[in-house]
Amino acid sequence: MADASDTSVIVPAFNEGPAVGDVVAALLASAPWKEVIVVDDGSQDETGAQAAAAGARVIRHPYNKGNGASVKTGIRSAAGEWVLIIDADGQHHPEDALRLVGQLGEYDLVVGARSANTQATAARRIGNDMLNALAGYLAERTIPDLTSGFRAARRENLLEFLHLLPNGFSTPTTTTLSFLRAGYNVRFEPIEARQRQGHSKIRLARDGAKFFLILLKVITIFSPLKIFVPISAGTCALGVVYGLGNYALHSRIPNGAVILLMFSVMVFLVGLVSEQISTLRFQSSRADK
Repeated sequence: MADASDTSVIVPAFNEGPAVGDVVAALLASAPWKEVIVVDDGSQDETGAQAAAAGARVIRHPYNKGNGASVKTGIRSAAGEWVLIIDADGQHHPEDALRLVGQLGEYDLVVGARSANTQATAARRIGNDMLNALAGYLAERTIPDLTSGFRAARRENLLEFLHLLPNGFSTPTTTTLSFLRAGYNVRFEPIEARQRQGHSKIRLARDGAKFFLILLKVITIFSPLKIFVPISAGTCALGVVYGLGNYALHSRIPNGAVILLMFSVMVFLVGLVSEQISTLRFQSSRADK
């Protein structure tokens, strides 16, 4: 089982000067962590200075790269066998960190799943619920909180998927789906989150499409048929209905129906080939470890 003394805490931070010092101090007071690493992602305020004054090891990016790039820097630099990632905005309770880490060993990834009433605005909650439902279908597992940045895992397992993590958003989405599709044990631990300090860097209209594309990207890497089969089946059904309807009315099958049927077969075959490539690629990467 994991222990705090062998756990590196990673705090990605960008312009979180007012909050990050309190977050670091609370973390250090909550448990004897191996280290607390604050990755200052090119902040233009006192983020790095406040973190260092509170006792964190600060790694600074020379310019803003994104939350994902900060997490990757922290994972590469971590000295512990286990890694805990927590946001710098003060929304998570440090005492919950021990609950997450304490379940590592039995589980490979433990995600702090925020209750619905503690998640920002109603619009944000609706958007998160839609993403959770879509991700749950794609991963064949109920996912209560896909975008929570509060999570703990074995560092070795995170390194396995490091090349998949985007530099921007959303590292939580990618790691959760990657662990699930790779067959690792994933637990969603219920937590209560506080109102964050400052303003969120995520905008629903701007970043919603990015989250959706990340879902498709990760599932296409690990299980392409989850994407290709519904498209193929829908196109096939449309072609059959269109063809039979025209045949009943005009005693002929239109070219459009034939094209739709051919397209559905091609999509299905591409999906099969992609599934085989995905399986071989994953088995090869695991064999190299």
